[in-house]
Amino acid sequence: MTADFVIHALLGLLPVCCFLAGLVYLDSYKLVPIRWVLTVIVLGCGTAVLSYPVNLFGLEWLGIEFTTYTRYVAPFIEEGLKALIIIVLIRRSRIGFLVDAAILGFAVGAGFAIFENMFYLRIVPETQLGTWIVRGFGTAIMHGGATAIFAITTQAIVRQKQKIKMAAFLPGLLIATIIHSVFNHFFFVPIVNTLGVLLCLPLLLVAIFDRSERAVADWLGMGFDADTELLQIINSGEFSTSKIGLYLHSLKEKFEGPIVVDLLCYLRLHTELSIRAKGLLMMREAGFVNKAGEETQAKLEELKYLEGSIGATGKLAIKPFMQMSQKDLWKFYMLAE
Repeated sequence: MTADFVIHALLGLLPVCCFLAGLVYLDSYKLVPIRWVLTVIVLGCGTAVLSYPVNLFGLEWLGIEFTTYTRYVAPFIEEGLKALIIIVLIRRSRIGFLVDAAILGFAVGAGFAIFENMFYLRIVPETQLGTWIVRGFGTAIMHGGATAIFAITTQAIVRQKQKIKMAAFLPGLLIATIIHSVFNHFFFVPIVNTLGVLLCLPLLLVAIFDRSERAVADWLGMGFDADTELLQIINSGEFSTSKIGLYLHSLKEKFEGPIVVDLLCYLRLHTELSIRAKGLLMMREAGFVNKAGEETQAKLEELKYLEGSIGATGKLAIKPFMQMSQKDLWKFYMLAE
C-alpha cells in the first residue's frame, strides 16, 4: 500500500465521515443511536452496490452518451435508491424530527459515497490528488447532503399532513435529484463546484439542525404539560365527570365493559410512557444519557398487549384524546431501545 493510496483514501473518506460525526455530536438530545447510524451507512453502501448494475443497464438500454446519462439519468436512479431507505424509516416511524432526518439521511448518502469512492480508488488508483479532493470534499458531501435534504423535506411534509402517502416523497426526491444533477453538470471547474458544495450544503443543514433543535425543545415543553394534565385527570376522582370520562362512558353502547376498561388502561399507559419518553430526552439534553429501564420495557409490553386487546376500532375510538403523530410513534421506539 503506497503513500499516495493512503492519502487518496483519506481524502475520499474522511470529509464525509467527519461531517456526519459533527451532526451526531450536535444532536444534543441524542435522538439517533449510534448503531442506527452505522446500520444506515451500511445500507447506503448497499445502494451504491445496487446502483452500479442498474446504471450499466440504463446506459445500455437508453443508448445515450455517458455525459448526458450522468447528468440527467444517473442522479434520479441514485437518489431514488438512497431515498428508499429513508422511506422505510419514515413509514416505520423511526424518524420523528428534522434532526434525526438530517442525521440518518446524511448517513445513507455517506455510505453511498464511501463505497463509491473505495470502488473508484480500486479501479483507478493512479488518479491525481486534485480528483480526490473533489471526490472527498465535493462528491461525497453532495451525496450525503442531497439525501439529508430529501429526508428533511419528506419528514416536514409528513409532519404537516399527518399521513404517509407516496406523493409526500416526490418533492424531496425532486430536490435531491436536481442538486445531484447540477453538481454533475460541472458548470464551473471541479474545484469551484466543490467549494460551492462545502459552503452551501453544510450551512443549510446546520441552519435546519438549529431550528429543529428548538422545535424539539418546544415539543417537549408543550407535550409534557399536556400529557401531565391528561394523566392528572385520569388519576383524579373527578375522572367520571371529565370530558374524557364522559366520552368513554358513551362508548359502553358500542363496546363491551372489559374493552372500555382496556381503553382507559391503554390511554393511561400511553400517557405515562409519553411523559417518560419526554423526561428521558430532557435528561439526555442535560448530559445524562440514561436508558429506559426494565419497568419501562414491561410497560411497553403491556401497551402492546392492550393495543391488541382494543383492536383498530378501539384505537380509532380514543383517537380524539391520543393525537397520535409521527413524533408520538417515534418516541415509543426510542423507549424500546
